[in-house]
Amino acid sequence: MRQPRSGPGKRRGRGPRIPATTLRKQQAALANVDQITGAKIPKSFVFSRGKLPSTLRHLQQDLRKVMLPYTALNLKEKKRNNLKDFVNVAGPLGVTHFLILSNPKSLPHLRFSKSPQGPTFTFQIEEYALAADIANSQKRPRCPPGIFKNSPLVVLSGFSGLGNPFESLVEYFQHMVPAVDPSTVKLAACQRILLLKYDKEKEVIDFRHYSIKLQPVGVSRRIRKLMQNNQVPDLRDLKDVSDYVTKAGYGSESEADDEAAMVSLPSDVDKLNQASRKSAVRLQEIGPRMTMRLVKVESGLCSGDVLYPWPVAKKSVGKKGKGTEEEIEGQEETEDEL
Repeated sequence: MRQPRSGPGKRRGRGPRIPATTLRKQQAALANVDQITGAKIPKSFVFSRGKLPSTLRHLQQDLRKVMLPYTALNLKEKKRNNLKDFVNVAGPLGVTHFLILSNPKSLPHLRFSKSPQGPTFTFQIEEYALAADIANSQKRPRCPPGIFKNSPLVVLSGFSGLGNPFESLVEYFQHMVPAVDPSTVKLAACQRILLLKYDKEKEVIDFRHYSIKLQPVGVSRRIRKLMQNNQVPDLRDLKDVSDYVTKAGYGSESEADDEAAMVSLPSDVDKLNQASRKSAVRLQEIGPRMTMRLVKVESGLCSGDVLYPWPVAKKSVGKKGKGTEEEIEGQEETEDEL
């Protein structure tokens, strides 16, 4: 027989009941905070303004994969959506960064914006290659779905001593993904690298996206595949099991061990790469690849004072960013002002 409650509104052996709305708000707040560092997790939207050709739509999807897992991979866009709509949705969802693609008459543009108050860095994409193009050019492309469970490690090169606006740009790139604490991060979570390298001679930024792969030193590719797949290989054409291991051509010259790439792991990563062994770190490009030139910096979110005009376009750039909105975006329908 059930015991009656000890009092009105009380449950025996438990605390007070939390309303469902309050519980959902608490869960949403925890989802936006890193449980280890306590810092707010940066999240992003990758979307477009105006019509895009098919190649740029594929580039947009590739950029969403780069920003995983803290982005909307299947973000739905409609023609009637304006920038204000994305800002209104970004607040409740904890979205802090926008990557906006557009296709004006000259060259495609990519804007990196901080929501909701800016700044905005506008880049002209001079060259780009899709992830599918890079995979087709490789003999053994490697892009397992598991590498997108964690954010990439952002590596910046060539930005030292440039001053503003590049100092602000470096700060933007550093806070675009969650910060990594070397003392607490798990090595198995470090599976991608986003390299942003500034070429001082050409004054462009090279955008590269790599996967990180660890290989135990001194172990042939056949043995690695045998241990990773946990399947018995096809031995019908061999006279002895040892022929599978000693057969010539099990590796390639590109897989030769390089002393500069060897590291001693502080902890076990998997059954092949353990702390007691040396492993070789290998990077394989997974795309997309871009060469970008900074053409404009605005103090606000796609508006405000122009802090950095590119010298070639200086004559056509006004004092306010919204005066050149259509020229940069190349869109047919003018978006609403914030």
